[in-house]
Parts: sequence; C-alpha cells; structure tokens
Amino acid sequence: MKKGFFNLIFLFVCAFALAQTQPAPKKPVQTKTPTAGSAASSGLKASIERGKLVYNNFCLACHQVDGGGVPKMNPPLIKTKWVLGDKKELISVTLKGMTDPIEIDDEEYHNPMPPQAHLTDQQIADVLTFVRNSFGNKASAVSPGEVKSVRTKLK
Repeated sequence: MKKGFFNLIFLFVCAFALAQTQPAPKKPVQTKTPTAGSAASSGLKASIERGKLVYNNFCLACHQVDGGGVPKMNPPLIKTKWVLGDKKELISVTLKGMTDPIEIDDEEYHNPMPPQAHLTDQQIADVLTFVRNSFGNKASAVSPGEVKSVRTKLK
C-alpha cells in the first residue's frame, strides 16, 4: 500500500513538473571576442546556468533544491559515484531512466527515475554539468557531443 501511494505521488509530482516546462533558453548573442581562458570559463558558467533551469523544471521535485534527494525514495546527487563517476553511465541513466533500487552510502532508494530522452542533447549536457558542479560537487562538464554519442548507442 505505501509503495503504491508513493509511486502515485511520484507520478503526480512528475506530471506537475512536466506541465511547468519551458522551452530551452536561446543561445545569447556574443558581442566581444573573449580570450581562450575566459571563453572556456564563460562557456562552463553559461552551461551551468542553463542546466540550473533544466534542473528546476525536471529534477528538483525528486532530487530537491539542495540535491539531497528524499530518504529511501530519491537518491542524493551530492558527491556520489553516480554523479562524479563515469559520464557515459550518468548520461545513460538520464536518457533511459532507472527502475531498479540503488544503494548510496548504505541506504537504498526505491523510486524509479523516469527517462528524460525528450530533453535535447544540449539540455542534458547542461543539466548534468550543473549537477556535476553544484551541491559541493566539482567535476568536468558534459558536452552535447557526449550525450549524442550515448544516445546513438542506446538506439
């Protein structure tokens, strides 16, 4: 009974989050020619900002504002091997979703993660770059090309 109730709540929350979606932000027009170092830094910053919008629309309901998740239901995104580890695995989970329970720091999480394959390669790259560089995490960016490569292999 409890599991069914939580799954029903989860579906309502996901439906609400999907109803609140916004189109991907348009790429800003660049007026100055930045140096190589500042271009990389501003590119990462822009990706993180775009990723925060995607996170707020699609991930926040389950993984929470602080990335801490919900005990026994939705896993945290804070310094876990899932977030900081293999980017291809993280991209794959984002695209395919996950139905099996996972264990993080000796706690098991049971809520399924719905697939996010409807998001563009850019949106997935941005949200994963945001997650990998938020909540105390520090990891390399995810590129749209990396997402495209994994998406192609999953088809």
